[in-house]
Amino acid sequence: MEHTTRYFLEIAYDGTAYHGWQVQENAVSVQQKLNEALAILLRHGVETTGAGRTDTGVHATQLYVHFESTAPILAHPDRFLHSLNALLPFDIAGKAIVPVATNAHARFDATLRSYEYHVHFEKNPFLHQYSWFLRDYPVVERMNEAATYLLGKNDFSCFSKSNTQVFTNICDIKRAEWIEQDGKLVFHISADRFLRNMVRAIVGTLMEIGLGKKPVSYIEEVIASKDRGKAGTSVPACGLYLTQIFYPYIEKK
Repeated sequence: MEHTTRYFLEIAYDGTAYHGWQVQENAVSVQQKLNEALAILLRHGVETTGAGRTDTGVHATQLYVHFESTAPILAHPDRFLHSLNALLPFDIAGKAIVPVATNAHARFDATLRSYEYHVHFEKNPFLHQYSWFLRDYPVVERMNEAATYLLGKNDFSCFSKSNTQVFTNICDIKRAEWIEQDGKLVFHISADRFLRNMVRAIVGTLMEIGLGKKPVSYIEEVIASKDRGKAGTSVPACGLYLTQIFYPYIEKK
């Protein structure tokens, strides 16, 4: 009897051409392309499970998925990755593969997730689809002051898409900070979990504060309301990157 092993596969992708991570009807997704490439390489059907879902146009510099196979992947892991990357489209890449316990789960075992949101202020054709082009420069100090109110465990229904099937809207945010980099702004946020559209809604709300449209204290009112209508507009997907997934049993790079 052949032995089945569960693996965690680390991937990265440019989400521009895809309708998000998850397989769906009548639209091309990252998961679909990955499943297809793995099935060809391993010569059996593969159903991957991702650490989370990214929306249309959102990118990932690190996402983990798990899948199972009887193929002897561990005998030549570098060869496996080379062959997988040859089958994947140019905008999806396999980065690492590790065997895990049979009950390890890419989504439920993740204890921390991190995102970045990128904003630029001068027209740049090389940043199109990879950063949000904004005309007016906000007051970063105001946005960072407001961001401190996001820290900790709270009900963040105000930043979530409606009618999502989740058991709770409570998240524990560990970091929320804007950093200036070479004339651009990057928002860093880390939490145990995120709701649908949460980061883009948070950025939209903080940007209203930074541009002087709302006071810093407004962020407290938004969170307390649990009302998506109170928060700012969801900013464009192109500037959003999933950057890190942390598991207690996988060493950080």
